[in-house]
Amino acid sequence: MDILLVSSAFNSLSQRVYAELSDEGHRVDVVLASHGTEAIRTAAQEVRPELIIAPMLRTALPEDVWRAHTCLVVHPGPPGDRGPSSLDWAVAEEAPEWGVTVLQAEAGMDAGDVWASESFPTAPVGKSDLYRNEVSDAAAAAVRLAVRRYAEGAFKPQPQSDPSVRVLWRDFFRQERRRIDWENDGTGTVLRKLRGADSQPGVLDELLGHEVFLHGGQPEDELRGAPGELLATRAGAVCRATRDGAVWIPELRPRKSSGDPAPFRRPAASVLTAFSAPSLPEVSAPLELPAGRRTWTDIRYRQHGDIGYLTFSFPGGAMSTDHCRRLLTAYRHALTRPSRVLVLGGSRDFFSNGIHLNVIEAAADPAGESWSNLNAMDDLVEAVLRTTDRLVVAALGGNAAAGGVMLALAADQVWCRTGTVLNPHYRRMGLYGSEFWTYTLPRRVGGETARRLTSEALPVSAATAARLGMVDRLLPVPAQAFAAEVEKLATALAGAPDLARQIAAKAATRRADEERRPLSDHRRAELARMRAIFFDARAPYHALRSAFVRKLPGGSARPLPPVGEPVAGGDR
Repeated sequence: MDILLVSSAFNSLSQRVYAELSDEGHRVDVVLASHGTEAIRTAAQEVRPELIIAPMLRTALPEDVWRAHTCLVVHPGPPGDRGPSSLDWAVAEEAPEWGVTVLQAEAGMDAGDVWASESFPTAPVGKSDLYRNEVSDAAAAAVRLAVRRYAEGAFKPQPQSDPSVRVLWRDFFRQERRRIDWENDGTGTVLRKLRGADSQPGVLDELLGHEVFLHGGQPEDELRGAPGELLATRAGAVCRATRDGAVWIPELRPRKSSGDPAPFRRPAASVLTAFSAPSLPEVSAPLELPAGRRTWTDIRYRQHGDIGYLTFSFPGGAMSTDHCRRLLTAYRHALTRPSRVLVLGGSRDFFSNGIHLNVIEAAADPAGESWSNLNAMDDLVEAVLRTTDRLVVAALGGNAAAGGVMLALAADQVWCRTGTVLNPHYRRMGLYGSEFWTYTLPRRVGGETARRLTSEALPVSAATAARLGMVDRLLPVPAQAFAAEVEKLATALAGAPDLARQIAAKAATRRADEERRPLSDHRRAELARMRAIFFDARAPYHALRSAFVRKLPGGSARPLPPVGEPVAGGDR
């Protein structure tokens, strides 16, 4: 079937729908609604689709389009739920269960007939994490079901006027409802408000006389102070006291009207520095957190028998120079521990999206910071590649792109949750790429497929990645069960009778590969190409990066080609 996707942004859900419908044999084209109604009309006229699907839409479809074509809209709420902030209300009200509805576009917002719906238990996580996991799983399943029903031709969609459908309109969730009362709100309330706006739009607040948006929130169990007081920093985050405790806030975003030259999300401590804030103590957390501690840290190590688990979680999956260096230090610590299997990742949501474009854009010297960030990323990937005394497993509970994919491919085995989307390319940011991709990608998928993946720049489903050889094991479990499933499989791997043989074989292969072409040669060649781009002020990378970070019109890091040609995507 010829399907046209209309999406306000080619985000994680849109990429997943694109990849999974393509896997089922459909011809899928994409047009961005942000390019305007004429772009949608033109796409519909050129593609002449049998079906139009809107996985993520912030504006209404043109009436002449939905009257001429069957248009299915994905709404992140159960049947009968209506309004532009459905998921925000679910998080704010701590709904134990939520849903996704695929409905037919009509004049009334979210009022069309229902083609499919899926429910899911909510998880106590941030809104963006919930969206990329539970919502994404339900939405992808509902879209596939709706497409099958449409193709078969016998299904009659359910009108929302049906007495079994309880219709409830929810207004736009405004900043007034998100505002934190630091004097009176308890830690639980503060965390709920922060998590309900962790990616977008953030919680508007005031710090040191500056209006900023707060992004993300995690609990702190020991530090205390006067309500609203800034207490400490840790790994770029800032700790702030509540009425009855404290929370860690990883990122801040100055208002665009503030005059700040970098009005976009970046590590909280760096924003405070730009405000000339008084110095706060850097309070570190141990890498191996004692039992009973309930504090935030973005990198943790723990060991269970012969298995080491090095988990990490960075906002948006972006890894700055500091992130990479701290993760490398943690990796080297893990190598000092007596494990036979070392698991990287293993938690829900993003694995990695490579270098941190926001930190680079905010730097006084973006070219120099790009170079430092990339070298720090290369150092980390090289350390994984040179590990020959144990098996290393990359466990991807969420999406990965660019250098983050290559970090995973440096491991001996790649385990991937079935809902994951991979973007093994750099092209849409105008980059050649590094992280030893010229070694790791061809050795898994072959030279020709590696060239195709990096040049076409298409999102790849977990199933396709497994078929191509990028992924060794698919884990068909919900996001909340991923960590437990990884532990079960890691235990089986550590107990395998031929584990010693597997470790010896990987060491022999690494020696043979090094003799054919040393890793240093791959690194040198890749970095030469990247240096030429970074330090060329006219290179498209700089404009693409700036437009993407600053969310300028038409400034996607994933510019879509004309309708009928492949689409592209990374996920941040």
